[in-house]
This record gives sequence, C-alpha cells and structure tokens, in this order.
Amino acid sequence: MDIGLVLSLVYTMLFIVGERRTLWMVRGLIILMLASVISQRLGMVLLSFVIEKLVIGSSVAMAFVYQAEFRRFLEQLGQGQILQLFKRGSPIPKPDNVIDEIVDAVKELSQNRTGALMVLETASSIDQRDFVNPGVSVNGEVSKELIQTIFQPKTLLHDGAVFIRGARIISAGVILPLSDRTASRQLGTRHRAAMGITERLDNCLCIIVSEETGSISLAEQGLLNRPLTSSKLKELLDERFSPAVERETVTPSLGRLGRTIGIQGHNLYKLFFLRSSASTPKKKK
Repeated sequence: MDIGLVLSLVYTMLFIVGERRTLWMVRGLIILMLASVISQRLGMVLLSFVIEKLVIGSSVAMAFVYQAEFRRFLEQLGQGQILQLFKRGSPIPKPDNVIDEIVDAVKELSQNRTGALMVLETASSIDQRDFVNPGVSVNGEVSKELIQTIFQPKTLLHDGAVFIRGARIISAGVILPLSDRTASRQLGTRHRAAMGITERLDNCLCIIVSEETGSISLAEQGLLNRPLTSSKLKELLDERFSPAVERETVTPSLGRLGRTIGIQGHNLYKLFFLRSSASTPKKKK
C-alpha cells in the first residue's frame, strides 16, 4: 500500500512536469530520497541529516520553479478535478487562413525590420496569470493588417507580445517572464521573453521577429529554432497545428515506472546492504 501511494505520487509529479528537459530534476529528487532512506537504514546519522535537508531544499526549489504547474495542480485538486491532470491537451487546429495571415504579417514585418513577438496557444487554455502583465484586451480577429498595426514602432503596444488563441487576438502589449538561462542573456529581450514563457508553459509557442536583423525565430519548450524563412515558418505551423499530430509524451506508464524504481531499489539494496553485511566480521563460536 505504502509503495503504491509513493508510485502514484511520483507518477503525478511526472505528469505535472511533463517535459523531457526537466525530468533530471525529478530523477535527482528521487535519488536523494532513496539515499536518505538508505543512510537511515545504515545508521549514518550525519549523512542522513544532510540528505534530509537537501531533500527539503530541493522540494522547495522545485515548487518555486514550477509554481504555475503546482498552482494548477492545487486548483484542480481543490475543485475536485484531479482527473483533469491526467488528460493531455490535443493540438488546437487553426484554419489555414489564420496561419496564412500570421505568416504574411511576419514576412512583411521581417522585410521592414519591425520587431514583433507573438504567443500562440497550442492546446489547453493558457492562464494569463502566468504572464507578468496580461496587456490590453483586443479580442479581434487575426489579420495581417491588425498584427502589423499593433507592432508599428509608434504604437503604445508594440513593445509587448500579442496573445493569439484560435483565430482571435486576445490581447496585445503582453509582458512575458524572461528566461534566466545563461545562453539567453546574449539574446534580445523578445527572444528571452519567448524562451521564458515557453520554458514555463508547454501549451504555447512564440514567433519572434528581430528588430535589428529582421530574422524570424520560433520558440517552443524553451528552445529557439532560427533563422527561419517565411515558408519554413508556415511549414512548421501547419505541422504543429495539424489535428493528426501526436505529441510525444515523456510520462512513463505506471507499470514501467514501478519496474524501473523496483530495479533501481534492488540494485541499491545489493550495493549497500549486502556489502555492509559482508564486511561485518562473524563472531566465533
């Protein structure tokens, strides 16, 4: 019963994280927890104390880094919607004319070297509280003309991002969290903002047009794909929003997760406990 509850908790954590680039943090925490149990069984008081504090610190750090995901978890738990956590969002298809309007706007913005940043919702609805500032409500139909107008340097909203949901521009002038990764600090603010929001949310992607060079970039899951041509951007968007696309899931099945943890635990048991017993001198009769 106890092991089953622990496995269920780990399984839920992997669903909350749900991204390959962050699984090493979860694995590291699990290793620390196993090391804490082993050190206690071996009677290593000081080592057990240190590892226990590391587990607590790591848990707090993960809660801080993934505060949006944990907030969603607690909200759905409080609303009795715990099963919603185990449902993966499917890509939201966009009409071809919407993608065409976005790509045409990006192409002209690139040619004129007009900086732009667009956040496109890809699956389940984005909680706008994940933005630093949700910007100004627009609620207008996606069009090349509207996008170009928003990003004109003389407009008040051109420095922020445009948030697009389906076939509508929800808001403009959106301020996004910046990425803290070292590599991103060499990039401009728009690129850092695109990396920052896609690091935190896996249900969006960002299109960036550089004001300095006019180059086009696409950000998803904290990674930049650049430089892109307008035709390549259209190809990627068509592929991304195709209803037939099956997104890769990194969450293992509960059975495979149990087998993996069982094997690792058995190996650790043999490594520490059997070696400890073998090194203990036998008493002579």
